[in-house]
Amino acid sequence: MGAGLLVPLVLPVASWPVARWLAPRLSPRAATRLLTFLALVFAAGSSGALAVGAFAGLSLVPVVAELGHFTPATFTTGMPIPVAIVCCALLIAAALSAVHACHRHWRWYRRVHAELDEHSREGGVVVLPGAEPVAFAIAGRGGRIAVSTGMLAALEPGERAALLQHERAHLRLRHPSYAAVGVLAAALNPLVRPLTAAARFAMERWADEAAASCVGDRRVVATAVAKAALADRGHGSYALAAGGGPVPQRVRALLDAPVSPPRPRVVLTWLAVAVVLGCCGWSAGAGAQAAISLHADIEAAQLASCVSGSVVAQRPHREAAVRAASQDRRECAER
Repeated sequence: MGAGLLVPLVLPVASWPVARWLAPRLSPRAATRLLTFLALVFAAGSSGALAVGAFAGLSLVPVVAELGHFTPATFTTGMPIPVAIVCCALLIAAALSAVHACHRHWRWYRRVHAELDEHSREGGVVVLPGAEPVAFAIAGRGGRIAVSTGMLAALEPGERAALLQHERAHLRLRHPSYAAVGVLAAALNPLVRPLTAAARFAMERWADEAAASCVGDRRVVATAVAKAALADRGHGSYALAAGGGPVPQRVRALLDAPVSPPRPRVVLTWLAVAVVLGCCGWSAGAGAQAAISLHADIEAAQLASCVSGSVVAQRPHREAAVRAASQDRRECAER
């Protein structure tokens, strides 16, 4: 069981090179979904492995074993208690980190919506007064887009349309939900942060392509993205802004004409997809197998304890019967 528990803990690191190589070679939509899914499964798998390891070791403690209706002597497959303590500490840290991340996200969400309520809304867009260039999208209340007057003044009319289409694409394609899943996964397991960062970049590329499709001019969208890179980051890392992510890469992707990749590259890309999905399935399967094995071991320990308890309980009766038979034989001999 020990080796099986290491697989969900090690695979997130092993998947970095393949996933990072794969992300720019997939369509932004496929990359967003794949990387978010991988991050979530790897984070859940590592948390499950820590839970199994902690319980397998702590089951050797008499108090814990008594709660499970077995004895430590009959539970022979437990992990060393120091290792279980480390697993338990990491599991508690992951749980506290997830709770803290959810709390921070909720507080940020409420604070930003409270600020947006204080400003006017024109055509579904909240216009923020101020010279500082700001533009972002936030989910909730039907989805809201905020743009500052400074940002609007810095853009040409066509660039403003491209910027708004970019932010609308974030809401229409449910990117805040993907981003929230990434925040939770990274809180549970910091080792998946490279995957969530790559997924966030893929979301921006997805919104760029959607805006280019609506506007019909990729150069205008690239110019709007470049100017929006000056956008304020004071709204926190949760906001999906047109200037987010590695802007030079996004601009270069918009300026380059879309071309169909050669067939060998397509085959290699889908082979890499199969590899990362296989790693994902391996992680989930190893964690599930460890949990099943632990459950079977506990049931065996409970059965062994039950049998041992029955033998001990019957021993006084057998001893009394032997004494009674000996007494009867002595009385017969005396007669």
